[in-house]
Amino acid sequence: MSTPSKKPRPDRQPAPSRQKPSKGESVTVEYIKAILFAVGLALVIRTFVVQAFRIPSGSMEDTLLVGDFLLANKFVYGAKIPFAEIRLPALSKPKSGDIVIFQYPLDPDRDFIKRVVATAGDTVEIRDKILYVNSQRAIDPPRSKYLDPRILSPHTSSGHRDHFGPEKVPEGHYFVMGDNRDNSEDSRYWGFLDHKWIRAQAFILYWSWTPDVDAPIYQNLSSIPKIFFYNLFHIPDRTRWRRIGMLIE
Repeated sequence: MSTPSKKPRPDRQPAPSRQKPSKGESVTVEYIKAILFAVGLALVIRTFVVQAFRIPSGSMEDTLLVGDFLLANKFVYGAKIPFAEIRLPALSKPKSGDIVIFQYPLDPDRDFIKRVVATAGDTVEIRDKILYVNSQRAIDPPRSKYLDPRILSPHTSSGHRDHFGPEKVPEGHYFVMGDNRDNSEDSRYWGFLDHKWIRAQAFILYWSWTPDVDAPIYQNLSSIPKIFFYNLFHIPDRTRWRRIGMLIE
């Protein structure tokens, strides 16, 4: 009995070999991944956790000075989700004494920084420069100041600087003032601050830079080296070393 002959099996073709990336290519890919991760992490931190701000005016003197650079806590009040009117859960609400950064209600593209002096349900009144909350005289912050000895009449256009109310703070709103009481554009001028505008709570100074009227300013790209070397040379005398790392109160 003859056995059936087996059909010849076709020769197996070797699987195409995958070309391994060269050492230089793999290092480049790893660098790109690391950079993208770092950028993404920085964006997440800036959006939801902490953000840096610079003090451009003297409205919070002498608590905050022109040239102070600070970090602000965004998650404590519930950070906003970009491109949506939604906030993450807050750890707490702003309370009297907190220094908050917010979008200026009359121009939301600008950031302001002021101190909360009254919250929802409080009755605010200013008489002859003196702040009263719920009929009790409020204690001025330790580094606050008054530069103008005059008391403006409540019947003048600027009288609300030294006279206000009494008015009750509505629900979801705050009354904010600058520590430089005679030189601050705050709730006395544009009204109660809606919670939706609040961005963060100021908490620490990471740098402080004394203004210098002689410092070169940016004009074009060619001015950058001059600005860089001028500021580098003047770091020792322009830096307010004692303020670096100071908690904001």
